[in-house]
Amino acid sequence: MTDKPEHLPERLALLSDINAAKYLSMGVLSGHESPPYIALNKLTEPMDDMTARSEVVPIRDLIDDVMHLYRHDVSTRADAWLAPRLHAALRLTRREAADSRLWNFLALAVAPDYVVWRHQPPKGKEGLPSMVAASRFRGAHYTQTFSRLWWAAELFRDGSDYGPVEVACGNQDILNTVLRLDIIDHRPTAQAFIRLIAKKKVNTGREVNALARAANSAASTLMYDVLAEDDTWDGSLLGEWIREADSAPPVPRKVLPKGPDDGPVPSDAIDALVSCFEELFDEYARVRGSSGADGD
Repeated sequence: MTDKPEHLPERLALLSDINAAKYLSMGVLSGHESPPYIALNKLTEPMDDMTARSEVVPIRDLIDDVMHLYRHDVSTRADAWLAPRLHAALRLTRREAADSRLWNFLALAVAPDYVVWRHQPPKGKEGLPSMVAASRFRGAHYTQTFSRLWWAAELFRDGSDYGPVEVACGNQDILNTVLRLDIIDHRPTAQAFIRLIAKKKVNTGREVNALARAANSAASTLMYDVLAEDDTWDGSLLGEWIREADSAPPVPRKVLPKGPDDGPVPSDAIDALVSCFEELFDEYARVRGSSGADGD
């Protein structure tokens, strides 16, 4: 199993996709070798930010804590704990979070042991050793180990409330399917999904995927942003939260942190889409047959 890096870099940095790919050997992906940290760090670019939010130690401490907390548990349960706390610790803008170089650096230079611990399958394929998919180190925002958690927290938080993020990240089909959909950029849509999961209208993986397909297909005609209008977003509130990074206390472990106070999603907009999605789901389930058509 990959070990924790002995010498951590002091600050976060940027590692290009090309340079990250060079070091995703079979040994690294199987957890039998650690990435060549010295060589990697020579290839990184420093971040412009030199405030507390670029410090590596607080992020690494979160990684150590979540691996300890879930050391005897199913590793998928770590997602719901880590996602809101990673988001609160990093305090990124969406533009910063869209830079894959940051996530490459986190995965290879700061916490490759976590990537292997969280995503290595129990068995390999076709006689090969068990290996983590390369996309967990360097991949799309909905696949890469740390990027997907940050974006889940960003898209499913309700203003400063990370409670919905715990619900979202507690369901692997939300992370694996719903997070890929463009409609989740619309805050009332994201919260309507969470509401339906919380009330157990949609519960199993099959049901989540069915709702995701139905809602995504209907989006072109229903125009959710018109049916359920969101409040105008005030970016200055996010900026203020980011600027407070230097004076912010450590991210709490036993309770959820507070996110940027940029306003909750209007409850009437969520209600409108919950009703809409319930109808879509029921209609879709009748077409597919939830209790017999597929042999369940």
